[in-house]
Amino acid sequence: MAALTDLTMAAALDALSKGEFSARELTEAHIAAVEAARPLNAFITETPDRALAMAEASDTRRRNGEASPMEGLPIAIKDLFCTEGVLTTAGSHILDGFTPPYESTVTTNLWRAGAVMLGKVNMDEFAMGSSNMTSYYGKVENPWRRKGNNRPLVPGGSSGGSATAVAARVALGATGTDTGGSIRQPAAFCGIVGLKPTYGRCSRWGIVAFASSLDQAGPMTRTVRDAAIMLGAMAGHDPKDSTSVNRPVPDYKAALTGDIRGLKVGIPTEYRVDGMPAEIERLWAQGIEWLKAAGAEPVEISLPHTKYALPTYYIIAPAEASSNLARYDGVRFGLREPGDSLDAMYEATRAAGFGTEVKRRVLIGTYVLSAGYYDAYYLKAQRLRSLIARDFTQAFEDVDVILTPSTPNTAFAAGEKMDDPVAMYLNDVFTVPVNLAGLPGISVPAGLSEDGLPLGLQLIGRAFDEETVLKVGEVLETAANFTARPGHQSA
Repeated sequence: MAALTDLTMAAALDALSKGEFSARELTEAHIAAVEAARPLNAFITETPDRALAMAEASDTRRRNGEASPMEGLPIAIKDLFCTEGVLTTAGSHILDGFTPPYESTVTTNLWRAGAVMLGKVNMDEFAMGSSNMTSYYGKVENPWRRKGNNRPLVPGGSSGGSATAVAARVALGATGTDTGGSIRQPAAFCGIVGLKPTYGRCSRWGIVAFASSLDQAGPMTRTVRDAAIMLGAMAGHDPKDSTSVNRPVPDYKAALTGDIRGLKVGIPTEYRVDGMPAEIERLWAQGIEWLKAAGAEPVEISLPHTKYALPTYYIIAPAEASSNLARYDGVRFGLREPGDSLDAMYEATRAAGFGTEVKRRVLIGTYVLSAGYYDAYYLKAQRLRSLIARDFTQAFEDVDVILTPSTPNTAFAAGEKMDDPVAMYLNDVFTVPVNLAGLPGISVPAGLSEDGLPLGLQLIGRAFDEETVLKVGEVLETAANFTARPGHQSA
């Protein structure tokens, strides 16, 4: 039998049900893997004792015939999700020492489904970043290396710790959050599956907010089937979240029929951007051919307002962030720096507690919301957001799903692009429109670059049609047959 850490969620569930090993044994194997992978800096807080206690409780339930959909599966939790009694930092110094007295709805749902928590994984500070270089707790390393080059690469962001943990076989799956691509971009960089559900499908209650109209939790796994299993456990209506949609959660696994005959796949002309590497163009063309061979019909479509998506996002997201982050003042929780007055304490706490990228975005957001600039920037961005969403609505009158590249490049070296925020923001050029429109999107690993790094293809679906996205995603996954494994290459 394969090493326990090499199993997919689906395979682990099957073996657990047959009694081939216990949840405790599975968890012990993953705890050892967490310890061995510490040089990657994927975890902020490890919770081995809690994991073993959860695993033993899971074994008891299974013996009693009470197994749930994720019974006994060890997973990692992005440190943006509040976990009762466990340090929750959002990757920021300003939340030092914050242990929530409550549990987020998504993690509550996962524990109810039988999942086991290995710990809290690293992330860009307050989910602001595309490289996992902005965390107060240090950068996360991608387990992949370029051929013949052992220089550390970024795992993408902001869910870089989640992506690294799953790709390095440290966790069977991990939670992520996606505000402008923070699940799909690191999934593509690390050669795993990342699913951003429709806005409102998973509750945001108990998730530290970045941009409230864009943030959405989702699963990061090694296969599309595992993403279906995990999303089924995470999703559901939550009366505590006013943006949570009250509609039934489908059986996502049942949607994985492998039959996409007759489906129409949109190919947006606007995603052929200047300077995109030829190997990404080739992979996209290959993806189209794979879906054609499975009986789908490619259809050229236009999403004319795509070129405005990045500037629109980088006005709306910082504006919402500047409002959300105002609560971190040193008074109620987290870091508190001394000051001679209340204002001085605020200033000292925020100056010490927030990193450079967070300060940059708060300043941008405050500026675009200020008197005299609100109409010129924020209001105009909201109008463009409506046009971008309308483009997708019109496209989905003619197609069932849209296929694009996940990212415009492969994982880059740690430290590259850090001096140029705009170059860093361009990493999200293919993912941001999906968040602005509130649609579901998935990144599926589909090939390797010439220097041996993973490349992903993205599928975008209609609102609340994750079933079609997953079904087409699994067909793409099967055709690509991506079996490459990360590993440190000798220089």
